[in-house]
Amino acid sequence: MNPLADELNTVLDGTIAGRLLSNLGRRFYFPKGIIAQSAEAKKSATLANGTIGMAYSKGVPLILSAIADNMAALSPEESVAYAPTAGVEKARTVWRDLMIQKNPSLDPEKISLPVVVPGLTSGLSCMADLFLSKGGNIIASDPCWDNYSLIFEVRRGTQIIGVPFFDAGPGLDLNAIEAAVNKAAETGQVRIIFNFPNNPSGYAPTISEENALVNIIRKAAENGSDVLVVCDDAYFGLFYEENISKESLFVRFANLHEKVLAVKIDGPIKEDYVWGLRMGFLTFGSKGLSTVHYDAMVKKLMGAIRSSVSCANTPAQYLMLKAMEDKRTPGEKAKYFEMMKRRYRLVKSFIAENPDHPVLKPMPFNSGYFMSFRCVGVDAETLRQELLAKHGIGAIALGEYCLRVAFSSIDEEKITEVYRIIYDTAKQLGEADF
Repeated sequence: MNPLADELNTVLDGTIAGRLLSNLGRRFYFPKGIIAQSAEAKKSATLANGTIGMAYSKGVPLILSAIADNMAALSPEESVAYAPTAGVEKARTVWRDLMIQKNPSLDPEKISLPVVVPGLTSGLSCMADLFLSKGGNIIASDPCWDNYSLIFEVRRGTQIIGVPFFDAGPGLDLNAIEAAVNKAAETGQVRIIFNFPNNPSGYAPTISEENALVNIIRKAAENGSDVLVVCDDAYFGLFYEENISKESLFVRFANLHEKVLAVKIDGPIKEDYVWGLRMGFLTFGSKGLSTVHYDAMVKKLMGAIRSSVSCANTPAQYLMLKAMEDKRTPGEKAKYFEMMKRRYRLVKSFIAENPDHPVLKPMPFNSGYFMSFRCVGVDAETLRQELLAKHGIGAIALGEYCLRVAFSSIDEEKITEVYRIIYDTAKQLGEADF
């Protein structure tokens, strides 16, 4: 059990709350991860807050005009009525159509109709309810988003097999990924989650790397293993380099092999700059499934939703419908994308101009909201606290060696200064430790 959970249990032991906790309740804890560190940075990050996965300009979150205009214009049916368990039908079909538009290689007849979930975290949790069991395992990148541990390990009792997707090379460590898949395949079943663009690294596979990943999964299936591939597409579309495939990996896996089941978890949260609306989608795809099978899977998913959150947020679904249909939206999204891309370029340029740092080793990054450093000889949490306390800069420490910086939330004119301070502070800490 996690030491943080043990600490809380000790506090509650002997009370009625402690006596009533379920086994799952005793395993729960609040990690000193992204959310806790972001709250700390919100108070003290006076220069720049690069902790949370949101996009800001001059201290204000980016927002589409259609969202701002329609907040007070929803009808009672659109604002306070219950939504169907699987989501508003039009929201589901419009999102499917947009998914096909963004992924033209995807056959809409070969996938399920997307189901609305109250945020991508809920989609991951429902997926875990359906497919992850106590004593099982799932392959994920190391480092990975810290909430995977709560969702998979604490809630479901499933072990995360952490694989160093990003080793010393310029991209994915395909050998490490293949070795992990082959090891899992010895049991007859493989479960793996691909989060691209990756949180925390900010990396998405190149076209050649994508082909290699597909071949790894295909071989496992052809050799007799059942394979679950989860595509966490939270940051889909934020691709800044030409050699990255502009389609989701889900496209490749959804019709790959009868023994491969792909699950796509996506939504407007990051793609459309509506983080607080808490709305996502979950879609199934497999060469071995028919419409009847998909209907059964959707009903099972609806059971998971009904038994946990009942249904997703109604106003969020109608607001997003209005945004999807508003002719201003494409232009505004293109403007925001270019803003994110300029920030990405500034970070890339700074790192290229300041190579061979003694402490900070940048992981490969080419997309998304973030980039991360491997810290050599300096504890990432120590560096995070130093940056926050002495320089008013918020960043995220993930484990002992990973420092994540969200350039998405740092204004362009501050990026060079912020990264200079990060580099100088890390170097000073390294010299002090030496």
